[in-house]
Amino acid sequence: MKKTTFSALLLCLAVSCATETEDTIFFDSAISDKEVKLSNDEGSPICAVHLQLEYATDENGHKAEVVNKYIIQKLLDMKDVTVQEAADSFANSYTRTYVRNFLPLYNQDRADTTKRSWYEYHYVITSQTQNNDIGTTAYIATIDYFEGGAHGVNQRMTMNFENKTGRLLELVDVFVPGFESRLNPILEEALCEKIGVPDISELREEGYLPSMEIYPSKNFILNDETITFIYNPHEIATFDKGEIELVIPFSSLSDILRLDFNQ
Repeated sequence: MKKTTFSALLLCLAVSCATETEDTIFFDSAISDKEVKLSNDEGSPICAVHLQLEYATDENGHKAEVVNKYIIQKLLDMKDVTVQEAADSFANSYTRTYVRNFLPLYNQDRADTTKRSWYEYHYVITSQTQNNDIGTTAYIATIDYFEGGAHGVNQRMTMNFENKTGRLLELVDVFVPGFESRLNPILEEALCEKIGVPDISELREEGYLPSMEIYPSKNFILNDETITFIYNPHEIATFDKGEIELVIPFSSLSDILRLDFNQ
């Protein structure tokens, strides 16, 4: 009797663990920090790289390979290495290229202290994940860098993974074919409401959608009851408007949602 009870307990634990692993993607952080001076002078400009990348751990099994492949491809344009190796390689390559390309120029400008800020470079990526009850995990990376010019760049890049397989979900996995004709008017209405204007003509007067139509961004976040579309600066509005978020409830999209995208 005791043996039967113990065996049943082991079976329940095994089923519970399998279910948890299937419904969740477990993550850890890979961190790479690198800082180099452009010259040996005191007060030399520097290039600083900080990468904090969430990655799927080995306890996820094969789907860890699937998830991590997408992460390093999309964020660092690499493949066939671990996330930590990719982060370290990027930091080393970025700082080497900085010194090689800009030291000759800085040598010409070093006497002009007003130009020093032109050579202060940085590249920062931070990331976080959000597990959802609908069987997906949202991966959100914030990228901030300055490489000279009038201003730096700050943007978000997102990925949505299917928890069971680690598969990257695209818009075509979430919506039925031809979804744009129904979704675009919803997005335009949401943008009008966000800005507080009645129609697209006034949106354009305010600096939104200049000479273009609204479209669903490939940067989106799936939540339990909503999908959030993220438009980085200058994508659908003048640069000064910054990042734009449009949050659309699933209840407004019932006729174009694929019924099986989170099954």
